[in-house]
Amino acid sequence: MMFRGRGTRGSARAAGRRRARSAPEQQAPAPAEPAAPAAPPPALVIDALGRKCPIPIIWLAERIREVPIGQVVAVLADDVAARTDVPAWCRMKSQEFIREEPLAQGWAFHIRRCY
Repeated sequence: MMFRGRGTRGSARAAGRRRARSAPEQQAPAPAEPAAPAAPPPALVIDALGRKCPIPIIWLAERIREVPIGQVVAVLADDVAARTDVPAWCRMKSQEFIREEPLAQGWAFHIRRCY
């Protein structure tokens, strides 16, 4: 059984295509992305490092009323469950989850108080 492009006919041409394909491709440098504006520092930092969920959520729920509406609260947590619990709590309580920031140990979750 003979396949197209194999055998004696066209083998030099096929070899040339193989060489052309194996040459490293040069890509144009990606355009630099504009720097994101620096976020304002949080008005309140809740340090729940070393605590298991739901403690970070309980502390957030108790203390978010200490900051004015529109201000940011940061929750520091190293329990992996906080990565889903904090955004879920924000959705349930109509608060704005801004971002998750990786730390050397755990994460900082930034939440904006909406009401």
